[in-house]
Amino acid sequence: MTMDIKSAFAAQTYLHARPATEPVAQPAAEGAEGGGFSGLFSDFAQTLRQGEEAAKAAMTGGADPHSLVEALAASELAVETAVTLRNKVVEAYQEILRMQV
Repeated sequence: MTMDIKSAFAAQTYLHARPATEPVAQPAAEGAEGGGFSGLFSDFAQTLRQGEEAAKAAMTGGADPHSLVEALAASELAVETAVTLRNKVVEAYQEILRMQV
């Protein structure tokens, strides 16, 4: 099989363009867990973990009520923020679906 020049050129151009579309791992700053969304997700998980640990400690009598209230309020705020962010993403996706091509 022979390839014409246009398809060979297109294939070569695609091979060179493809690495530009792949994400590049960026080094995290010193002392930072991660950048972008990965940092947000790890902060979210850490906040929920702290709330769970404070609740466990309060049930066993190892934590004062003030720290429990603080941890639960932080967890509630984190969950509300995540739900709001999810709602915004869903709204944006629905708006894209409504666009005419």
